[in-house]
Amino acid sequence: MSNSNSKWSRRKFIINLSGATAVLYASPMLAFDNDTQETKIARIIAKTIGIDTHNHIDVPFKIADFKNQKYDLATEIKKSGLSAICMTFSVDRPNLTQEGEAYQRFLNSLDEMDAVLKDNNMERALSLANLKKAHKKNKPIAIQSIEGGHFLEGHLERLELAYHRGLRHLGLLHDNQSSVPIGDIYTNPPQFGGLTEFGKQIITEANKLGILLDLTHASNDAINDSLAISTKPILISHTGLDSQLGKNERMAKMMKPRLISKEQAKIVANAGGVIGVWTHLADSPLEYAHNIKAMVDVVGIDHVCIGTDTKMATANYPASENTNNGEANKKRERIGEKTNSAWENQKEGFFYSVVSALLETGFNEDEIIKIGGANYCRIFDEATRL
Repeated sequence: MSNSNSKWSRRKFIINLSGATAVLYASPMLAFDNDTQETKIARIIAKTIGIDTHNHIDVPFKIADFKNQKYDLATEIKKSGLSAICMTFSVDRPNLTQEGEAYQRFLNSLDEMDAVLKDNNMERALSLANLKKAHKKNKPIAIQSIEGGHFLEGHLERLELAYHRGLRHLGLLHDNQSSVPIGDIYTNPPQFGGLTEFGKQIITEANKLGILLDLTHASNDAINDSLAISTKPILISHTGLDSQLGKNERMAKMMKPRLISKEQAKIVANAGGVIGVWTHLADSPLEYAHNIKAMVDVVGIDHVCIGTDTKMATANYPASENTNNGEANKKRERIGEKTNSAWENQKEGFFYSVVSALLETGFNEDEIIKIGGANYCRIFDEATRL
């Protein structure tokens, strides 16, 4: 494989080996004799239900604006090496100005995500069994997620409606407070001493329905209130340790309020929760792997996952003779925004790059499988199994 004249590129080699029926498994001795970095990566990716636990698919709030957009979601997931994403959207930006607006945005977004999944021949995972089945078939799948309970607007019964529309992952809070407050947001001055009564009702109802709770954006008091109420493990899908600030001082200052302390991370882990490490504040896959290691060193290998806070697929506008949409699409992209270009000069798909960096950092195969998806799958199963 090191021969530069080989007709197979390293990338094609890895993808070929990562299928569930790869020759690698049919011939164990061959795997042992040729256990190169490439075969290690391929073997790990083939075994892992790789999941990005916080990945944005930003659809427009107006159906008319959506009609001319295409999202190559399945293609990008396959390119990444992941098996699934927690397909996330929010409704609180731009600012909500009237009652009912959040709910309408929510319904429109779900309708549009129905169309995205249909176009990509994909389904939503409603249980761990769905994730396992899709992985066995080497078929990308999505876990429906929303960031912020704004759509509820004080109507708890809407959570059940969302459940029946496929929601299995609820980010309780986001940047802006909902019209009926849910709890303290970590970037805003505290007002409620943690969760409000409505916030506490949401925790109980999510447990009852079978929806995984994601407490990113919650203050420490709101997290602790949730842990005291919830009968199921919880997730912090996208953050990092507040001691891992990276080299960009401006970004570090902006992001620090969104990071978690070692003390709070231990509280979440001790309650059985899992914490996702994002790609922000890391300038390379190796630096990202070191940020993951820092979290593992604090909370243990069973309590860390991947939650990039990137976009797997952004909107593409079909090219025509009268437009320059190809160039427009390129201009919309920036380094760090899309999952498969999370870092400058990234040569491989996202998970290929991360697995390689984790191996270089000293993690073994079983540990990478846990970080890559098994830890999330464990709490997703506990939360959704009734």
